[in-house]
Amino acid sequence: MFAVAQLASAFFNSASSPFFALGSAIIDLTPPWLKDFAIATFGTNDKLALFISIGVAASVLSALIGLLAKRSFALACSAIIALALVLASAVAARASTSLLDVVPTVLGAVAGIGSLHWLARLATTTVPEPDQGTATASPSRRIFLRGAALSLAAAALATAVSTSVSATRNMAVAARNALRLPAARTKAKALPEGVQIEEANMPRFITPNRDFYRIDTALSVPQIDPNQWSLRVHGMVENEFTMGFDELLGEELVETYLTLTCVSNPVGGDLVGNAKWLGYPLRKVLARAVPQAGADMVLSTSHDGFSASTPLQALTDDRMALLAIGMNGEPLPFEHGFPVRMVVPGLYGYVSATKWVVDLEVTRFQDKAAYWTTRGWSERGPIKMSSRIDTPRPFAEVPAGEVVLGGSAWAQTRGISRVQVQIDDGPWEDAQLAAEASLDTWRQWRFVWKDAAPGRHTASVRAYDAQGKLQTGEKANPVPNGASGWQRLQFTVQ
Repeated sequence: MFAVAQLASAFFNSASSPFFALGSAIIDLTPPWLKDFAIATFGTNDKLALFISIGVAASVLSALIGLLAKRSFALACSAIIALALVLASAVAARASTSLLDVVPTVLGAVAGIGSLHWLARLATTTVPEPDQGTATASPSRRIFLRGAALSLAAAALATAVSTSVSATRNMAVAARNALRLPAARTKAKALPEGVQIEEANMPRFITPNRDFYRIDTALSVPQIDPNQWSLRVHGMVENEFTMGFDELLGEELVETYLTLTCVSNPVGGDLVGNAKWLGYPLRKVLARAVPQAGADMVLSTSHDGFSASTPLQALTDDRMALLAIGMNGEPLPFEHGFPVRMVVPGLYGYVSATKWVVDLEVTRFQDKAAYWTTRGWSERGPIKMSSRIDTPRPFAEVPAGEVVLGGSAWAQTRGISRVQVQIDDGPWEDAQLAAEASLDTWRQWRFVWKDAAPGRHTASVRAYDAQGKLQTGEKANPVPNGASGWQRLQFTVQ
C-alpha cells in the first residue's frame, strides 16, 4: 500500500506521499514535551527515528489486518479503507497539496486490498499430502511464504523506482544544478588571519554545508522549482507585492558571515553552525512594502506550512537579516531551504530562519501566532550568549603534562570579548581568543593547562560579550526560550 502510493506520488505533488504526510501529521499532533524529548534524545536523527517508528507501527498493523482477514476478508478490507481515509486526510491537510494529491493514496489502497486478496488465496491454497491423494489436501505454507516474499520484493522495487522517477521528473534538481549565483554587490569582509584554532576535534570556523545542523518540521524536503517560486509580502503594509526568483537575483545582493543557532541546542550542544550567506537584505524588502504604524511582527511562512514570528525591528534595523539564496558559495542545499530562506542575526531559528519561505505577513504579535508559539515556546527568541568546550570530548582520556582545551563562544550582534576556563574547582583563567570575524559569528578559543596531573578532572567554560557582560551561569532547559548555564565536562588524564 505504502510502496505503490509512494510510486504514484512521483507523478504528483512531492507532498502527496501518504507516508510523509502521516509523519507530518504526527509531528503536528505530538505534544511539545514529546518533541523536546525526541530532539534531545535523537538530535538531528529525530526524523529517522520517526520513520522507523512509523515503519514498525505499519508492520504491526499489517499483521493485525492479515489476522483479521483470516476471520473476515470484508472487515480486513474495511480496515485498509479506514487507514486510507486517515492517510488521505493527512495528505489533504498539508499546506501545499490539493484534492488531486489524494490519488496516490487511493491507488495505494487498491494495491493493498489486491495484495491482501492474493495472499489470502495463497494462504488457503491446498496441496495433496504425500501418498494420500487429493482427499487429504492441506494449506501450503511454502506457497504462501513465496507469495509474501514476492510481495515484499515488489514493494521494495516500487519504492526504488519511485525514487528514480522522482529524481528524473524533478525540475528543481535540474534548476539548482544549472543555477549560477550572481556576484554580490557587497562582498563579505575577508576573514582575518587566525579565526581558526587548529586543534584536534575543533570545528571548522566555516561549517561545511554537509555538516551544518538541520532541525525543521519537514519530513519530505520540499523541492521547489525556482521558476515557480514567489514571495508574497502583505498584511499591515502600504504596498502589497509579489516577488519572483529572477527579480530577487537581479537585486543588489550582499554577502555576510552569520552563525545560526537552534533553540533546542542544549548547553555544550552542536545545533549551531557558521556559514557565508548570499542574499537580499530584508529591510529593503520591507521598505518597499512600507509597514503601517502599530505593526511589530512579520509572520513568515514556508512552502510546507511552517511559520515563524520575527520582531519587525529585527528585520528593519541595520543588522544583516537576509532573504538568502546562497550558502558557502553555492545555491542553498534543498535541506537548508532552496531556493530561498531567511537568516537573521541574533534570533534563534524557530522565530527567524524560515526555510523555503514563500510568504511574509506584516502583522502584530497580539493578532497572530507562529508554529512553535502555539506549542509553548516564547514568541520572541533572542539568542542567549553561550560557550562550549569542543576539545577534549566529554570522558576523553588525554596524556599527562600539557593539556590543550579549545572551543567556541557566541553572542550574536554583540560579539565575544573574553572566555574563561576553570579546571576542577580552581580559579577562572582567561583563554586565548581567536581573531574575530564579526559580531554575528562565533569566536573560537584555546586554553593550555600545564602540568596536568593524572586522574579524573573537570573543565568549565564561560564567556563575556563585547560590553563586558558575563554569560549567565543559571541553568535553564531549552523550553521555552533557549538553554543557559556554563558547560562543565569530565575527562581523565593518564
